[in-house]
Amino acid sequence: MTTLYNPLLNGFHPDPSVVRVGDEWYLATSTFEYLPGIPIHRSRDFENWELIGHVATRDDQLAVADVPTAGGAWAPTIRHRDGVFHLVITDAMGRGMLHFTAVDAAGPWSDGELIRTHDGSRSLDGIDPDIAWGDDGTVYITYSGLLLSGEGVGQHLGIQQVRVDLDQHVALEEPRSVWSGTGGQFPEAPHLYAVDGRWYLMIAEGGTERGHGISIARGDSPEGPFETAPQNPLVSARSTIRPVQNTGHGDLVIGPDGDWLCVLLGVRPRSMTRAFSALGRETFVTTVHWRDDGWPAIDPVPLNPRPGTRVDVDFSAQRTLDGEWIAVRTTPASIADLDARPDALVLHGAGRTLDDPHPVFLGRRQEHLTNAVTVTVDVRAGVGGLAVRYDERFHVELEAGAGVVIARAVVADLVQEWSIPLTSEVLDLHIESRRPAAGGGLPKTSDVFHLAVTTEGERRELATVDGRFLSSETTESFTGRVIGVYARSGDVAVLRWTAEGDDE
Repeated sequence: MTTLYNPLLNGFHPDPSVVRVGDEWYLATSTFEYLPGIPIHRSRDFENWELIGHVATRDDQLAVADVPTAGGAWAPTIRHRDGVFHLVITDAMGRGMLHFTAVDAAGPWSDGELIRTHDGSRSLDGIDPDIAWGDDGTVYITYSGLLLSGEGVGQHLGIQQVRVDLDQHVALEEPRSVWSGTGGQFPEAPHLYAVDGRWYLMIAEGGTERGHGISIARGDSPEGPFETAPQNPLVSARSTIRPVQNTGHGDLVIGPDGDWLCVLLGVRPRSMTRAFSALGRETFVTTVHWRDDGWPAIDPVPLNPRPGTRVDVDFSAQRTLDGEWIAVRTTPASIADLDARPDALVLHGAGRTLDDPHPVFLGRRQEHLTNAVTVTVDVRAGVGGLAVRYDERFHVELEAGAGVVIARAVVADLVQEWSIPLTSEVLDLHIESRRPAAGGGLPKTSDVFHLAVTTEGERRELATVDGRFLSSETTESFTGRVIGVYARSGDVAVLRWTAEGDDE
């Protein structure tokens, strides 16, 4: 019997799409302004998931170098046909709507082809594309008609569809509206499925926040017309006390026991009113049942966290970066120097802070609600440290060098700092995310950051920072917490990295 862990993928892994190939499952998620882009996880039992690669490993596959915060790689759909993996996605405010292919889901993937309008003049204007093949081999791209450019930018046009020449990557017709949902805001994330002679069109509605949900319609053709299910929404946590909220943006697949499953995004909010989701949107899974009338029913999402984890990296022994390291609008390889010193990873500062869209920052997703990261750094030749980043306007950091250690909290336009003299230029920096202390009534935050430094065997705590300021509800970011090392100026050497956490 399969154990369904929830989250299925911890931390910043939103907008999941899944495909089964034989007895293996492949899962793709969004990455927005981070590279490498669009991670691919594989499982052989739906319990254990391995990161096997990324779709976008080269700078030119996604044009994220200059996208604004929340732009970039939005909402992939992954499918498999005739021995080839297909992935469609919107590079929002970047290249446009793209189609990638690979024989091996681990990569390499193609450079990505722009899916153009009927006249070939530009990309299809929309988000969250789905790719499906009709019984006669016709290729359908179904997507949410959100205008991202030109007149009417920001307007939602409902669920759109075009037939596409996949060899030329050109639409064969003008977009057609196929369904507008049940009246919830932002109808998006469409997926088409052929099941028992009928075509089902499943979408998300209500926005990706507390009103999020999944609705479905069906018809006799992939082009519709579609009738709306009587029991919509199929799943939503709105107005409930369920521990997993914002549930929506789902994709259906048959699991290892022959049962249908739905992977979908959700958040784990905490605080007195369960208002703050520290880790952002994560990937969850729940069971699906088919009713006698031919409609699917999706069960509420249970919370079933995995055991805690620990990651230790000693850069004197590990001379390559694993796939979990990510960078902002550039590849990790472009900023991580493993040749400058045999015992360290070196970051070369360029005078940019974490407020800049292009920081010299290398990080990993925060995966657990209770979390502790320690890094050993050598700042004899530079200034930098350890930080938790949501985006340019929301970050918390410990910065060492030039004779001082500074703890800093940046919350929109508010900045607060605490400092002590630097007594050793090789030191340990600690950022821990803990539950609020007991007492004083019900907690009004998700967690509390503790920022500390250890020099010459003595640990000193510099500051505590309210974790709600780095939550998805406060930042309105589509991503999540990424914890990493950075360089502000000069050369900062990172000797060791330890991260451990659990979801207690």
